[in-house]
Amino acid sequence: MEHVQWADRGQQVQLGRSDSEAPALFAGASRLGCAQLTSPSFSIWVQIRGSAWVEAKEGKFRLRRGDWVALDRESRPTVQTDRDGLCVGLTLGADVLKALGQFADLGLYAGRGQLDLRESRVLLHLWHQATRRAEAGEGVAIQVLRPVLLHLAALQRDITARVAHCPGRSRSRKRQVFSRLQRARLFMEGNADRVVRIGELAELTSFSSWYFSKTFQAVYGESPQAAAARMRLERAADLLETTTMMIGEIAAASGFDNCCSFARAFRARYGMSASGYRTAASSTGSAKSPGAAGKAALRTGT
Repeated sequence: MEHVQWADRGQQVQLGRSDSEAPALFAGASRLGCAQLTSPSFSIWVQIRGSAWVEAKEGKFRLRRGDWVALDRESRPTVQTDRDGLCVGLTLGADVLKALGQFADLGLYAGRGQLDLRESRVLLHLWHQATRRAEAGEGVAIQVLRPVLLHLAALQRDITARVAHCPGRSRSRKRQVFSRLQRARLFMEGNADRVVRIGELAELTSFSSWYFSKTFQAVYGESPQAAAARMRLERAADLLETTTMMIGEIAAASGFDNCCSFARAFRARYGMSASGYRTAASSTGSAKSPGAAGKAALRTGT
């Protein structure tokens, strides 16, 4: 099996094999290319240029330059880039993830975040370096993957710091709980166009609704309901900045039943009306409001 697979210029490429799980695979999509992961593998995708859409079992995500998203084994994402897009990815089997935890006491978790220009350049360099070694005959041994894996783990340092807040007597148990919570958190963001029920999240994590809500609050410092509402409003703010959709359309696209409830929630969150936010964003590049702290959290990682 090839260690590097690429979808370019409108190509549609299926990554991996359903009959055999590869330990790791370097992947990418560019210029309207579409890459679909068919085997059960943890994957992480980084947008280097342009933008892309990622559709997975956790929902739908827009990646812009510098954005990254990490997805669990059963997510099986499809990555579709725009005309100028360039998105690189790495899929990892269970053995590689286990080895990462053993030699560095680190882990990779589902989530989202953003890289600055320097971090993007470093990651792309390490990614290319690893692909050259893999294609030169070294395969995808942990020694080949180690530099890029350590860099990816470092990008999640703000996320992994929350592991200590998870219940469990052992580090392994805490990681298991946190991994489930992270997938639920990502599911909320991937479905920010509607109201997500606690029962859905509990089922996704295999926790009871009571245990899920209690643990989520302890780990993230906000209830699942508050987190979901915040993400829906952040989606609305993003649509106000990046599209010409009407306010009513944005309200519906953010899971609000009517414009009145949306207007109240948006003003409570950002301290101004949706139309005022759009005007401020268009004149300054970003609306200055209490919501800036929420966006900063998205940049460091979800």
